Amino acid sequence: MNGGLSIIRRSGTEKSNTELINSLRSNIDTARQGAILNPDSTAAAGEPSSTDVNPSAWTSHDADSIQIPSIDFSSGGLGEERSGYDITVKLFFLPSTRLNARAEHVKEAVNLVLRELRVPSIDVLIVSFAGISFDADDDEDEDLDDSDGSQAEQMDDIVGTWQSLESLHAAGIVSQIGLAEFGSERLRKLLPRVKVRPSVDQINVRDCCVVPKSLILYAKEEKIQLLTHNDCTNILPKGTVRELLGPSEKGAGLLADPKSESKGLRGEVEPQWVTKYTAVVRDRGVIENKGYFAMAELSNST
Repeated sequence: MNGGLSIIRRSGTEKSNTELINSLRSNIDTARQGAILNPDSTAAAGEPSSTDVNPSAWTSHDADSIQIPSIDFSSGGLGEERSGYDITVKLFFLPSTRLNARAEHVKEAVNLVLRELRVPSIDVLIVSFAGISFDADDDEDEDLDDSDGSQAEQMDDIVGTWQSLESLHAAGIVSQIGLAEFGSERLRKLLPRVKVRPSVDQINVRDCCVVPKSLILYAKEEKIQLLTHNDCTNILPKGTVRELLGPSEKGAGLLADPKSESKGLRGEVEPQWVTKYTAVVRDRGVIENKGYFAMAELSNST
């Protein structure tokens, strides 16, 4: 961007959590319907229905994970050379994310996008931390009091996670790294502690279209590009995952009903992260490929 006090606003009428949930449900339904057409995939004789489909026909398993639905990476990829695209990935850490697993989550999320798009690298990786939201009214006096150690601990966790992004940057897998929902005071706390400074700061101004002058000036001074967005921080709530995978009429039937002896996986579903990716044709500004991956853990399962 050239000089001047400016930000880039991303338009869009559908919030990303609605888009994500619709996408997940559509992918699951499509995979199950495809399995119904395969007579070897049904568990009961007669006219098959979605409830008869053996989950192994449309999911994939390994030693410690289940892919829902199975992903065919051979059908992905971009239509033109990699140099013709701007590829952006946003990684949302959810409230139940385990801190000691974040580094592995970063690698896993990025690797899935690389495999899906069949590319060796992405242009921008943005990380969104659970519990951090931008408030335009509070930016100038953002409360970062660490006298009791709580804020300092949170910043320590953020810096530790940021180092995972820095490793991908050093390896040439990610060209630029950024973050979301950071006001000027939080940025002042972070920047002295990182090796690779954020190139992008995404903020949600809740449709009020007001970006504090203090943040605009500070971002310009530190050469950080400000972008606005309409993503939800908690993009995939726990209850939504159980609804998508549970035994209800609209569910995938993979999770057992905790109140009955029905078949299925048992335990508490804990969403860990969601990654959102877009591949934009550079010369035309057209989105050619867009999608999501999500990961959840099932605890206390039997």
